[in-house]
Amino acid sequence: MMRIVLFLMTNVAIMAMLTVVMSVLTNVFGVQLGNYSQLLVMSAVIGFAGSFISLAMSKSMAKRSMGVQLIENPANQTEHWLLSTVQRQAQQAGIDMPEVGIFPSAGPNAFATGMRKNSALVAVSSGLLQEMGQDEVEAVLAHEISHVANGDMVTLTLIQGVVNTFVFFFAHIIGRFVDRAVFKNESGHGIGFFVTQIVAQIVLSILASAIVMWFSRWREFRADAGGAKLAGRQKMIAALQRLKSAHEPEEMPGELAAFGINSGRAGGLKRFFMSHPPLDERIEALQRMR
Repeated sequence: MMRIVLFLMTNVAIMAMLTVVMSVLTNVFGVQLGNYSQLLVMSAVIGFAGSFISLAMSKSMAKRSMGVQLIENPANQTEHWLLSTVQRQAQQAGIDMPEVGIFPSAGPNAFATGMRKNSALVAVSSGLLQEMGQDEVEAVLAHEISHVANGDMVTLTLIQGVVNTFVFFFAHIIGRFVDRAVFKNESGHGIGFFVTQIVAQIVLSILASAIVMWFSRWREFRADAGGAKLAGRQKMIAALQRLKSAHEPEEMPGELAAFGINSGRAGGLKRFFMSHPPLDERIEALQRMR
């Protein structure tokens, strides 16, 4: 329900911005920029297509890029325990059993991905299994199961699709405006349109990324709370404290970074583009949770 509300609110905000921009360009500057409805539809198709294609490929891409080895026939006690723990947590969360795997990485990390909550992948790094105790690993798994149960992969895709639409649409509008108003090009698209559109897409993409990352940080707090309910608050706090004391995790590919439990540290302007909140803030939020 929450992801639908967020999706609708985002669209309402964008439509409000469109109304204001169109009014200013048409009434104040007297510039006619073409058929906006067709452009908006084209922008939405382009914006959402890339996001959903990426989501559809997320499991296979994760397996290849991270070298995930699925646990199909458990070879040892650890693998047996991983499968049974994920199965129990998935039942508690009301989702189907996801695929479970291990990927080679010295740093402690884990991620969940997949196009649907009932067809997901949960993977942990070999470093996480080596550096964490069983209770802490259980909490990490609960955090990832909460991501799946919350539908976070789909929600993030919807948000990304909306901002992609926003970027393409307004970059096109800005390009047309500069082409008509500054370069006085009355027909077709001149060099002013193409150059301005590229620059506008770069700038707007940076701003859009900050919005997507803000949502990503928000959903981490929610997944921590979900993990605390499934595994216990103290276990979740202990897992985050262990992550804080561990060495920096191995960098995950850009398309998977937002789905890991640990994305390192950042400060200053980089904070606006962090997919995860600082671990201290996440621990504090759990300590305040009733």
